[in-house]
Amino acid sequence: MVRRGARTFNITYNNLKTFEELGVNENIRRAIEELGFEHPMPVQEEVIPYLLGNKNDVIALAQTGTGKTAAFGLPVLQKIDAENKAIQAIILSPTRELCVQIADDLKDFSKYINALHVVAVYGGADIRPQMKAIKHGAQIIVATPGRLVDLINRGVMVLDEVNNVVLDEADEMLNMGFSDSINAIFEQLPDNRNTLLFSATMSRDVEKVAKSYLHDYKEIVVGSRNEGAEHVNHIYYLVHSKDKYLALKRIVDFYPRIFAIIFCRTKIETQEIADKLIKDGYNAEALHGDLSQQQRDLTMQKFRQHHVQFLVATDVAARGLDVNDLTHVINYGLPDDIESYTHRSGRTGRAGKKGTSISIIHIKEKWKVKQIEKQIGKEFIDGELPKPEEICKKQLFKVMDDIMKTDVDEDQIAPYMADIMRQFEYVDKEDLIKKMVTVTFGRFLDYYEHAPEIEKPVMGKNARSERDGQKMRGKVSNGRRKHEAEAGYKRLFINLGKSDGFYPGEIMQYINKHVHGRQDVGHIDLLQKFAYIEVPEDDAQKVMKALNGTTYKGREVRCNDADETGHGRSNGRTGRGERGGKTMRTSRRDNGERQGRGRRNTHEDETDWRSLIGGKPFKFKGEEPDFNEEGWARRRPKKK
Repeated sequence: MVRRGARTFNITYNNLKTFEELGVNENIRRAIEELGFEHPMPVQEEVIPYLLGNKNDVIALAQTGTGKTAAFGLPVLQKIDAENKAIQAIILSPTRELCVQIADDLKDFSKYINALHVVAVYGGADIRPQMKAIKHGAQIIVATPGRLVDLINRGVMVLDEVNNVVLDEADEMLNMGFSDSINAIFEQLPDNRNTLLFSATMSRDVEKVAKSYLHDYKEIVVGSRNEGAEHVNHIYYLVHSKDKYLALKRIVDFYPRIFAIIFCRTKIETQEIADKLIKDGYNAEALHGDLSQQQRDLTMQKFRQHHVQFLVATDVAARGLDVNDLTHVINYGLPDDIESYTHRSGRTGRAGKKGTSISIIHIKEKWKVKQIEKQIGKEFIDGELPKPEEICKKQLFKVMDDIMKTDVDEDQIAPYMADIMRQFEYVDKEDLIKKMVTVTFGRFLDYYEHAPEIEKPVMGKNARSERDGQKMRGKVSNGRRKHEAEAGYKRLFINLGKSDGFYPGEIMQYINKHVHGRQDVGHIDLLQKFAYIEVPEDDAQKVMKALNGTTYKGREVRCNDADETGHGRSNGRTGRGERGGKTMRTSRRDNGERQGRGRRNTHEDETDWRSLIGGKPFKFKGEEPDFNEEGWARRRPKKK
């Protein structure tokens, strides 16, 4: 589709054109043919002949992987006067990585153009070599906005003869806060120029730049405005926040041949997820702004060469990464803006290949899915996480396929064959196969044999009642609940709580430290002064014996059966500061707590919010509020 002013019309491509028909000269054609270019892509068919003219401004809306660099790069190169050493073209990009990549591509395209020089200038590197390269003579400057402004202020950049300006990934540059730098750059440019603006989405900020600096521009759209990549499927998996990493592992295990970028929201989260994956045996590395430039370059090089299977990255750090054969993009949570999701998902499904964008979300992010669907014009699939047996079967097939496809170097292995045959002479073929598969496949079998259950959150009016009927294993509670252990489990009391810094992670570490072997733990009720844990009935005595009498931060630990009396808040603690002591309960009964509510007098029904009252007598107006729903107070309907 091409739009000019108020007119919009569609473009169809009935016949494949050649670069010669588009007007590309022989020297450039020779170089791109060596790179494997055969026929121009749709965006190239429209942009190249138009930019070869003068005073032809263009806005091109296209996803990553549609051939944008060649679309603006070939006409820019062809219009350069190589005998003139002055700067004649400026190309702006949001990140250092993309800047270097564009410069490298232009150098490849101009291989047979003598005396033409392309220089990349960017922050995070020594400015002196960049200044020296510019002074030596460079007709094309590829730059990040901040560094270009710095060079202009230093008087190094003379832009009087610039006749072509390109803004690549314009929407991302504006999202990153480069608006002021872009304005400062355009103030130094001559009016008699061509301006090309490339963007994946047409946001208000992009339109503002277009109205300010482009004149009578032509809008070229590959696909539809703000539409997602054509060959990408969109799937989301709804999980509880605590289960996101477990869900991520299941997803990547289900696709043995996956090659993916995992997007995280923050640098800290990016490093944490990468560290977890590496610890669990995955081939992963992190990419974020806290890494040195050398580390980032090495990581991206390894990923491009497929030496790394999973790149865990922030949006900004991955902007310059151009990889054509990504199978998946995984969103470890959705970004705040739709444009970022469009950029993320556009990393896969490129060059006509199929790709998948997977989002791991929790209930509070569900509304974002609807917004993205509306914007990109595509529906998300509500995915069900693969079951352990399905994952193991897929991984087993991969192991067998790898074995069958392995090429054997007869000369290399020949010297060892006699010893190998002697070692396995009396081993049955079936036993040998089992042992071989166990060695290569045992990690998955062992993990998924004991894999925790991942429950899908229930949405809607019946969500609470359905959750109450589900198993409570592995969950942590901070409020009131029905204090009955799950079938097969025993509920234990521990005289440590949140005020002691005794949170779920510390609880598990403390149990693992004192209980020998792997200990299964079910539901955890975490209160201010003490906690309850559920363990299998057969292990209850072992756990109580292991923990009772130990010391935690100088305090003696008591652990016993929660059904027994003589522990918890009623264990002789009658001061004002102790919630739930005998004195407080008597006071509440004297002040009408018994009226109409039928509350039980056991210490188990006390909750943390009562500490806010400080032991003073109180009386509710109407029904008692229920604080059990993630901190939200809810009142039961009044009886009529």
